[in-house]
Amino acid sequence: MFDKLDQVDQKYEQLNRLLSDPKVISDASKYREYAKSQAEIEKIVVKYREYKETKKRLEEAKHILEEESEDEELRELAKIEADGLVAEKEKLEKELKMLLLPKDPNDDKNIILEVRAGIGGEEAALFAGDLTRMYARYAESKGWKTEVISSHQVGSGGFKEIILAIQGQKVYSHLKYEMGVHRVQRVPVTEASGRIHTSAVTVAVLPEAEEVEVDIKPEDIRVDIFRSSGHGGQSVNTTDSAIRVTHLTTGLVVSCQDEKSQHKNKAKALRVLRARLLKKYQEEQDEQIAEDRRSQIGKGDRSEKIRTYNFPQNRVTDHRIGLTLHKLDDIISGKLDEVIDALIAYFKAEELKKVA
Repeated sequence: MFDKLDQVDQKYEQLNRLLSDPKVISDASKYREYAKSQAEIEKIVVKYREYKETKKRLEEAKHILEEESEDEELRELAKIEADGLVAEKEKLEKELKMLLLPKDPNDDKNIILEVRAGIGGEEAALFAGDLTRMYARYAESKGWKTEVISSHQVGSGGFKEIILAIQGQKVYSHLKYEMGVHRVQRVPVTEASGRIHTSAVTVAVLPEAEEVEVDIKPEDIRVDIFRSSGHGGQSVNTTDSAIRVTHLTTGLVVSCQDEKSQHKNKAKALRVLRARLLKKYQEEQDEQIAEDRRSQIGKGDRSEKIRTYNFPQNRVTDHRIGLTLHKLDDIISGKLDEVIDALIAYFKAEELKKVA
């Protein structure tokens, strides 16, 4: 590990020199490239230099303890400092291991978030609406931009399906662990007897692909135009503006009807298709079973749950990490940091076990 850290430190210094070179400064493209490379490793370098300074101070404290000296006060101070520095050194070593873990190439990407009602009928659709608003509020708290790509609204505030684009800093790194089946337990508004119902909603989180990453050729797709239906204002059922894009090679299909313009609906549909194709290609590169986004979320069955939202007990439980919080009202209002931070810490610790 320390050989690798030395190499990173040397690379950082090399980039420092390059960024001071007049030739590089005059080349905006190269300057941006080197500045980005330096920024990516700066946190590791700062932490490693802090570690080396701590190690040096620890060695000095140990040296005082090993010397024959009658100054008991000095030796006592050295012992107290050494004990503290040992703990600090171990903490920094752990943090450095975390920083050296292979980075998920998608962590910096924007996402396509797909929320679908599973088992539970109208109650599942209402909860799909609740989750959508939860993620939108969380995104707002982070300063991210949320845009509705496509939606199929049912009832009052419910969705059979809704697809969002969320743009901002490191969106995928925060929300990638949200994919899966979310189970809700509560008394539906329509339930006269007060009986608790259990419903399920599926969430898929796809890193949004750049056009250069996934090139969709016109001959690889079929575009069908049809009349909009459902919620959507005066243009619904009056204009042929809805778009269905079929990727002929893979069979992936994306529909979009939220905009009045065919052009805008097609652009949105292609964004979703590009994200799904990127996910599919990455799975193939990782030698996993090639499948579409449903591989993330299963069939929407309650037994496949990753998280349960129990309204009567104001409780949220994430079953993957055994986390239970009696803060459902806060969480459903978008205060997701405690859950997401715990998930990130857990899965990073699992990665550490693999490389230890």
